[in-house]
Amino acid sequence: MNIINQKTGWIEVICGSMFSGKTEELIRRIRRAEYAKQEVMVFKPNIDNRFDKDNIVSHSQMRAASVSIAQASDIYAYLKPDTKIIAIDEAQFFDESIVGICNDLADQGYRVIVAGLDQDFRGEPFGSMPQLLAIAEYVTKNLAICMVCGNPANRTQRTVKQDEQILVGSTESYEARCRNCHEVYQ
Repeated sequence: MNIINQKTGWIEVICGSMFSGKTEELIRRIRRAEYAKQEVMVFKPNIDNRFDKDNIVSHSQMRAASVSIAQASDIYAYLKPDTKIIAIDEAQFFDESIVGICNDLADQGYRVIVAGLDQDFRGEPFGSMPQLLAIAEYVTKNLAICMVCGNPANRTQRTVKQDEQILVGSTESYEARCRNCHEVYQ
């Protein structure tokens, strides 16, 4: 990844299925920026209260302090003059305004790092993630390991029978699955 020392912003997207290490990768990038003494602001949607309301937390319990927000536009209220990097976890839960906001922030010179599910439990594009993938300068797609056969997994299997697209959960409700083992219940 090329780092430019001018006030040039860009968007990085980390995507994949559940249990693929998206939040771990986001935290890794946050930590590297902090080592470089760059000011990072971390955000997450307030709907994601699985592990901690004040931190983004990976399934392996890595964590980073964050601000819980109701909508993507709330980011602007928390920016500090020395902020260089804006990190956003679980981006699929924000409405479509997140695309324009990420673009605007990058245009202002911020490095914007976004992590989220690219597919829902049906294997369909999730929320505004397809648009974020399209406008990003850098895209990282993580794969998990299929919990049925052990092959690379790019899908999220819902293991409880609820049909709403958004059901915040973890191992009690979801498994990583490959294309062949993924099932969509009707």
